[in-house]
Amino acid sequence: MAEDKASFEEVSNYPIDPEKMKELFALQTECAICWSTSDGWPIGVIHRFVWRDEKIWATCSGQRKRVPALRRNPKSCVIVSSEGTKLGSDQTVTMKTTCRVHEDRETKDWFYPALAKRLTRTPDQAEFMVKMFDTPRRVVLELTPVKFISYAGTTLAAAVARTLGRPFR
Repeated sequence: MAEDKASFEEVSNYPIDPEKMKELFALQTECAICWSTSDGWPIGVIHRFVWRDEKIWATCSGQRKRVPALRRNPKSCVIVSSEGTKLGSDQTVTMKTTCRVHEDRETKDWFYPALAKRLTRTPDQAEFMVKMFDTPRRVVLELTPVKFISYAGTTLAAAVARTLGRPFR
């Protein structure tokens, strides 16, 4: 690609490679989940997550306002950043998603241990976390991507370096 000032402005020219995206989902443990309030305002909260079956899975108490909001309007958004991972910073994946709220035992039985394993270091810690999650009002959010929008600042920096003839950072 011939880099020029205009191509640097169009950051969609610098997506994350699909394999790196899979690695990002495996390494990162938190994401931002966004939804719309009843009066139309967008809002989001950081959640810990599991990437499974090409979907984001997260949990919260069913009494949280996001649960009825996502039931009313399942159109949502999830953002995963590379910040804090071995991939470094300046790489993100934003997904337009639809959300399904689960309260069934079968979903909770696979999800709680999967999330606890990602967030703890020992089996004892994971077992404690599963017990902590397993409360009557807790739900599991299944967020299915309908569109991916990614950005690799590292790729943009490499393109700038090629243009400059020297490292950018």
